[in-house]
Amino acid sequence: MSFADLGLSDQLLRAVSEAGYDTPTAIQASAIPSVLMMRDVIAIAQTGTGKTASFVLPMIDILAEGRTRARMPRSLILEPTRELAAQVAENFEKYGKYHKLSMALLIGGVQMGDQVAALERGVDVLIATPGRLKDLFERGKIMLNDCTMLVIDEADRMLDMGFIPDIEEICTKLPANRQTLLFSATMPGPIKKLADKFLSNPKSIEVARPASTNTQITQWLVPTTTRNKRDVLRQLMISQDVKTAIIFANRKTTVRELAESFKRHGFRAGEIHGDMDQSSRIKELDRFKAEEINILVASDVAARGLDIKGVTHVFNHDVPWHPDDYVHRIGRTGRAGATGVAITLVTSADEEAIAGIHKLTGHTINTLEGFAPVAPERREESANKPPSRARKAKADPSASGPSAVQPSAASPSERVPRPPRTERDARPQREPRPPRQPRQTPSDNEPDDGWNGPVPSFLNFGFES
Repeated sequence: MSFADLGLSDQLLRAVSEAGYDTPTAIQASAIPSVLMMRDVIAIAQTGTGKTASFVLPMIDILAEGRTRARMPRSLILEPTRELAAQVAENFEKYGKYHKLSMALLIGGVQMGDQVAALERGVDVLIATPGRLKDLFERGKIMLNDCTMLVIDEADRMLDMGFIPDIEEICTKLPANRQTLLFSATMPGPIKKLADKFLSNPKSIEVARPASTNTQITQWLVPTTTRNKRDVLRQLMISQDVKTAIIFANRKTTVRELAESFKRHGFRAGEIHGDMDQSSRIKELDRFKAEEINILVASDVAARGLDIKGVTHVFNHDVPWHPDDYVHRIGRTGRAGATGVAITLVTSADEEAIAGIHKLTGHTINTLEGFAPVAPERREESANKPPSRARKAKADPSASGPSAVQPSAASPSERVPRPPRTERDARPQREPRPPRQPRQTPSDNEPDDGWNGPVPSFLNFGFES
């Protein structure tokens, strides 16, 4: 099957061909005809299977006819993160270059001015994160009563991030007579309830078992300790002949520390995490895509939906807290039919989390054979510190002077025996110090012996002495 068999327009087929694609993926082949028929769709597919194009392509043809009105977008795409929203916008620009469709991107972390100006001109496609959309709606900058097409992308990620109440509120502000498309990698209970409430007789499409991992990805476990993780990771980078890699960590502080560590060891590394502002995150992603850096250390903000070509390896510095996140992390490699490698560092404390991943995916991850990490000679954090006095003295026993540190214990031949207790007791004792005499104030008549005489007459104010 080719894209021409799906009923897309000639202009769209031309753009798809120029983008380097000629054969649709399974989710695209199943979803595009149903979307073009204006049906509601629930599509379940693992990450990296081309879900984005399966709704972007038919939307371009559907919206080719019609006119826009100020502050009233004709279609709405909801994304859980800024990066995903920006990526969908890139897809519209790439595939819609022969169509005259206007688009606006509403995301946090950037100024509202340009976004509001775009809405004022009128847009065919509005791509937004729930928070920024609600903010502008409450300010009266946008109206949704002319929106006839809604896409909820990465619905299970929306659930994880707590956006389901926001989505329900947004849906109540849309016309009842609309087309709704819901795309997700998994279908937990709350997402099923959301679909039942807001979709009308949807076409259900499932091209892979929920939470399954891509068979094109080779997965390995590497046992280690928390202390040695960084050293093992660097050795893996060399032994695995890594071209481009994403390293995932659970905490933002770990992301920063890992990126700095790799830079100190001569690697071309960057970082992306939730504490960075949007412009910095986009800059790092652009550097990674342009191959200015070939290692991107990331928190789970980058685990879903980012489509970066040529990622050969994914490393989990930390086992993810949720088994679903493992599926999405390793899905950053092995995309669009390519092969990839996913390696997870595990400690004795990760047994339960790994068991959860095995249960979710139905696949047992094997231990990487033939890799024996070499213990580092010294810890990285102390490698750049100046030697202490004790280390200097140990390295140079001839050192002398007040700064030289002597050994804590002499050798047996150098030890001086302690005298017996009887000899110690016979030592002369120091004479006790005489007690201090009380200080006396001298008088005018007698030196230092106080005053016990009669009261002088000039002090006798009517009293008898």
